[in-house]
Amino acid sequence: MGTNETTNTTRAPQQMRPAELSALADRLRNRADSVLLRDQPEMQRDLHAAAVVIEQLANLTAEVLASAAVIDGLTRLLELAGGA
Repeated sequence: MGTNETTNTTRAPQQMRPAELSALADRLRNRADSVLLRDQPEMQRDLHAAAVVIEQLANLTAEVLASAAVIDGLTRLLELAGGA
């Protein structure tokens, strides 16, 4: 009774992976293209724009993760070689 936490909401994940971001962008595009929004062109444009931004974020996230993996690999090689 004394809690402020609601039970009907779901929490967003702490960090979404690139595949999850891409899936979200696809869902937004599909919603924008659905017949339900044909009479709301502004909403369609907004959803398409959001999908583009999320897709760009997914690509950037993938690049950062790939770079981090390369850097981690180089650091390990340097440690093995005795240079770090």
